[in-house]
Amino acid sequence: MAKKGKKYVEALKQVDRSKAYSIDEAIELVKKVDYAKFDSTVEAAFRLGVDPKKADQQIRGAVVLPNGTGKTQRVLVFAKGEKLKEAEAAGADYVGDSEYINKINQGWFEFDVIVATPDMMGEVGKLGRTLGPKGLMPNPKTGTVTFDVAKAVNEIKAGKVEYRVDRAGIIHVPIGKVSFDQEKLVENFATIFDTLLKVKPSAAKGTYMKNVTVTSTMGPGVKVDPSSV
Repeated sequence: MAKKGKKYVEALKQVDRSKAYSIDEAIELVKKVDYAKFDSTVEAAFRLGVDPKKADQQIRGAVVLPNGTGKTQRVLVFAKGEKLKEAEAAGADYVGDSEYINKINQGWFEFDVIVATPDMMGEVGKLGRTLGPKGLMPNPKTGTVTFDVAKAVNEIKAGKVEYRVDRAGIIHVPIGKVSFDQEKLVENFATIFDTLLKVKPSAAKGTYMKNVTVTSTMGPGVKVDPSSV
């Protein structure tokens, strides 16, 4: 294992690793023990009682956080005709079709999220091997394949985050910055938590929320008691 730095070790001493804190206590502790010299991202991790290998237990979607993420997302929209103007009016950073497909093929990635109209997916789909591994491929489940490009862009700019269960059955989601007021971080966390409860697969058996933690970019993880949310 990699050796932990002195600051991390000191931060870890303040966390009772055998305890599951209430969400209010956990967020307060994450803010307290963060030692980064920059405004760290606060992330929530949910270990779920699902088998991601089974198609009926894969969880993927998106939700708008009430207080945003603290990060301005750069949005690229693939569209044609009037939808180009609609995307520009909504505040998309880049709007176009084939010229951006060519740029991506040449290694351009100056964006965070892609939105595409359904009639563009035939062309965008050709970028699957490039965009897929980076998690940038538009998907109807996350609202990024749609003709309502204005709504999609507005939601992303307002703090929409995507969630997807990984091979280990864990979902990682940013819920804001350490500089956020505690109440805003708790509210963002609760929004994610409630959303994951609503999308619980009917095929999932046993304990659903197995383990929940919150952490900052460089700080130690703090366990959360799900019953406190």
